[in-house]
Amino acid sequence: MKNVFKTKLSTASLVLIPACIGINYLGKLFASVLKLPLWLDSIGTCIGGALGGPIIGAICGAANNLIYGFTTGDSITLVYALTSLGIGLAVGIMARLGNMEKISGALITSVIAGLVAVCISTPLNVIFWGGTTGNVWGDAVFAATQASNMPVLLGSFLDEVVVDVPDKIITILVVYAILKGLPKKLTALYDVNDSVESLD
Repeated sequence: MKNVFKTKLSTASLVLIPACIGINYLGKLFASVLKLPLWLDSIGTCIGGALGGPIIGAICGAANNLIYGFTTGDSITLVYALTSLGIGLAVGIMARLGNMEKISGALITSVIAGLVAVCISTPLNVIFWGGTTGNVWGDAVFAATQASNMPVLLGSFLDEVVVDVPDKIITILVVYAILKGLPKKLTALYDVNDSVESLD
C-alpha cells in the first residue's frame, strides 16, 4: 500500500495530463453530439490514473470538467468535477494494486469506478437537479421510480447506476485495450518504484 499514492513528477507525467484531458474532452463532445446514453468523458482520466497513479488521475478528471465547463458554457459539468476527481482516484488506486493487469481486474476496477461515480453524483443530482442526471436512459428510470412513489434519493441513485456503471465498464475496457497496446518503454516512464520525486 506504501506506493499507492506515490506520484512520479516527470516530463512524461506532465505531458500525460493535457493529453488525457484532451481525450476526455473529445469523448464527452462525441457522446454529446451523438446524444449517446453514455458519458464517455473519463477515458483520459482512467488512462491518467492507470499510468500516473491516483493523484494524476484525479487532476486529469477534475481539470477536464473545469475546462469543458468553462469553454462550452456547460455549468452542469463544473459541478461534477468532484465525481471525475473520485473516478481518477479510484482507478489510480486499483491500478496501483495491480487490477489493470488482467481483464478480470479491469472489470472489478470498472464496477468500483462506476459505484464511486454513483455515490458522488447522486447527492449532487438531488441538490442541483432534483434527482435527474440529464441522461435520457437514466432519467427514464428516475421518472419510473417517481411514478412508483420511491424516495427521490433512491430514484436518483438508480438513475446514476443505469448510466454510470455501464459507462465505466465500456470506458475501462477501452483503457485496458489501450494500455495493453502501449510499448513497455512508454509505460516504464510511469513506474514509481525507481522514482525519487513523489507526492505522498
